Amino acid sequence: MNKYKMAKHLSLEISKSHFTYHILLKEVAREAEMDGLYVIRTSLSTERMSGEDAVRSYKQLSHVEQAFRSMKGIDIKVRPIYHYLEDRVHSHIFLCMLAYYVKWHMLEAWRELLFSDEDQEPKRERDPVAPAKRSTGALNKVHSQRLDDGTQVHSFHTLLMDLATIVRSTYHRKGGAPSEAKFTLTTRPSAKQKRALELLDTITV
Repeated sequence: MNKYKMAKHLSLEISKSHFTYHILLKEVAREAEMDGLYVIRTSLSTERMSGEDAVRSYKQLSHVEQAFRSMKGIDIKVRPIYHYLEDRVHSHIFLCMLAYYVKWHMLEAWRELLFSDEDQEPKRERDPVAPAKRSTGALNKVHSQRLDDGTQVHSFHTLLMDLATIVRSTYHRKGGAPSEAKFTLTTRPSAKQKRALELLDTITV
């Protein structure tokens, strides 16, 4: 009764000389009708948020969980830092959120190069109760591991690694005086790298 929370489904009669029980079939049937269902409640009025939008917003909690995983260990890797002053705690949280804010904008800009679903508009109006479905284009990326131009699809991490191969070096004559002229060369980006950098330039805040 206590371990499995079954009291609402059983009727018990316990005395010194006997013990009987029977299952409350109507209550069990009523409970079965609610299996797999839950209620979303919000303090916002229906004018500000419809029931459908409330469910869609609730399902976006997965993005919050993904953000924490990203900050703690996947991409941003914010190591444990222990603060004892309030302003330092606020500053640390601000920097973590700012770092993820930058990453989020990069992910949005790079959708066409990543495994991400590029067509986001239908998600804003889709049935919030029906299972989410990826677009045909996103599924093609997953199965073929290729973009429409035949090049490799990247994850956020592998695209960063690809961009990290761009190097800017400063050269000067060996043994020359510090005042001698120097020149700088930057690695010529590949077509994929160039496109990634162009997409970053489209970010507006």
